[in-house]
Amino acid sequence: MEGKGKLIVISGFSGAGKGTVVKGLVEKYGYSLSVSATTRQPRPGEVDGREYYFKSVADFKNLIDYNGFIEWAQYVDNYYGTPRKFVEDELDAGRDVILEIEVQGAMNVKSQYPDAILIFITTPDRNTLEERLRGRGSEDDQTIAKRLKRAAEESESIDSYEYIVVNDDINTCIDMVNSVILSRKCAKENNLSFIAALKEDFRR
Repeated sequence: MEGKGKLIVISGFSGAGKGTVVKGLVEKYGYSLSVSATTRQPRPGEVDGREYYFKSVADFKNLIDYNGFIEWAQYVDNYYGTPRKFVEDELDAGRDVILEIEVQGAMNVKSQYPDAILIFITTPDRNTLEERLRGRGSEDDQTIAKRLKRAAEESESIDSYEYIVVNDDINTCIDMVNSVILSRKCAKENNLSFIAALKEDFRR
């Protein structure tokens, strides 16, 4: 099998549970998680360097200038970005890395890493999404309306993703995403050097 790690891009609507899915993949299957940088304020219980690297706008823009991000985007009044060094070090060490990022960032990553696996997490429908957003209890009506409007925009980009997984049951969703990644890693085009070596071995 090929030695370099796989880059897995997971996107989804805000409130679809992608953060919980990613956490489950890391805990259950041992994936590496790239921690994003953001300029938004920490939510209760969030720790700098665990959920996000919380940065000032000035620090964030400084990193943009130094090409320190694989991708970055502005989303609902805040900046989010994927630090480059950690991701490339992990991939070189043969570890599979998950990026949990927005739609526009995902397209940017795919252009730089053509063999990245793009997965979109969604709720079964819009009503379920709204219920989950309200159930979080951390945002006011205006912010929820912004997130639903953003979800409508993002829904137009779903067909740019290679895999769509519906989060109806969280544990089923985690296992399905892992299965998608494994099947992709077993694909012929990802194992060409292994196949060549195997053929050579049998010829001897």
